[in-house]
Amino acid sequence: MPFTVVIPARFSSTRLPGKPLLLINGKSMIQRVYEQALKSNAEQVIVATDDQRIADAVTAFGGNVCMTSDTHISGTDRIQEVAQQYGLSDEHIVVNVQGDEPSIPPAVINQVAINLANNTAAAAATLSEKITDMDTFLNPNAVKVIVTEAQMALYFSRSPLPFPRNAVVKHTHLHTISINEISPPPQRHIGIYAYRVSLLHAFVAWAPALLETSECLEQLRILHYGKHIHVAEACENVPAGVDTQADIDRVRQDF
Repeated sequence: MPFTVVIPARFSSTRLPGKPLLLINGKSMIQRVYEQALKSNAEQVIVATDDQRIADAVTAFGGNVCMTSDTHISGTDRIQEVAQQYGLSDEHIVVNVQGDEPSIPPAVINQVAINLANNTAAAAATLSEKITDMDTFLNPNAVKVIVTEAQMALYFSRSPLPFPRNAVVKHTHLHTISINEISPPPQRHIGIYAYRVSLLHAFVAWAPALLETSECLEQLRILHYGKHIHVAEACENVPAGVDTQADIDRVRQDF
């Protein structure tokens, strides 16, 4: 099953400027991500950027790079331009690997592509993991997802989801309950996606949805327009990405 990995990469970052080019034991972060993606079964790996410094760095280590517009609002818009520039067919599968996840397991890249290929009713696929502590459940930066019996996403939210109404009635406050009292067990969304190219072309033509704007979650646009997103638990643990200096310090210790 052929698929393409696209890694969107921007130089600008509020908390960590120049993030893709930060060194992790002698290699830039974008190179570390690229090399992990090469270990997957993807037929090609492409870095999508609007910054010449990133493009030059990728070319220097022998990677494939696609220069894209500097007006894109999201990584999904940038990936769609890559699909368009490369003339990928509507049924071709593209996996969006975040450019700040240098430790992403190749197995989960394969998993999300295979899941989409095996679920023809879905226009996209993504992954999740169980939430095992209340801090994560209550953290708005940890996106929660609930799914149908067929493993299609019902909703994504930064709020606690599902809301444990009976447990809250019993204990009077959400902060005082145990994570084990929440049923079904909550799931944290992992931000890796597989898309059919036809979905990418549709996505950039759709106006942003009100729920997407409210939650600041662009995947809600896909649900708003009636398309399905397949969700499965990740086959391996996916280490947290790099957003802060503390994150890059932690990652450097792992290599």
